[in-house]
Amino acid sequence: MDTSPRRIRRVDTPPPRTGNTEAEVLRGFLDYLRESMAAKVEGAPEPQVRTAAVPSGTNLLGLLNHLTCVERATFLGARTTDWPATFHASPSDTAAEVVTRYRESVTAANAVLERCVDLGAPLPRSRPGRPAPTVRWALAHMIEETGRHTGHADILRELIDGSTGR
Repeated sequence: MDTSPRRIRRVDTPPPRTGNTEAEVLRGFLDYLRESMAAKVEGAPEPQVRTAAVPSGTNLLGLLNHLTCVERATFLGARTTDWPATFHASPSDTAAEVVTRYRESVTAANAVLERCVDLGAPLPRSRPGRPAPTVRWALAHMIEETGRHTGHADILRELIDGSTGR
């Protein structure tokens, strides 16, 4: 009798076929990664969604909470004073609440990006004493940041319940 855990295989979603402009390509890939990350957390069982699977303490909810903070800092000018703390969701947060906050942050960030026509211009955010990055830099940074943590989430989710794919 086979007692190994059953693998849940999702169909891999291919990279987006976006428009022809640099902004459309960058935003298309960022949105693709954002959706992949949220999907890794949605439906993950408690308490495993918040349980560390590696010595660093990394867990799915913490990764998504961190990315929410990075979205807010990068595109909305939110101030974060303790970046390591962003890798931990509150014990009272449900996975659905963390996903909702992430999606709300993404929506707000996209509203800012809708008003940005020049990728070389600084992001329109106020953060006294600190210059805003260019839109191009912010998009490239968020693609790297979200892609890296989505890779972490791929492994963590597979360890939790065998779920793979995007």
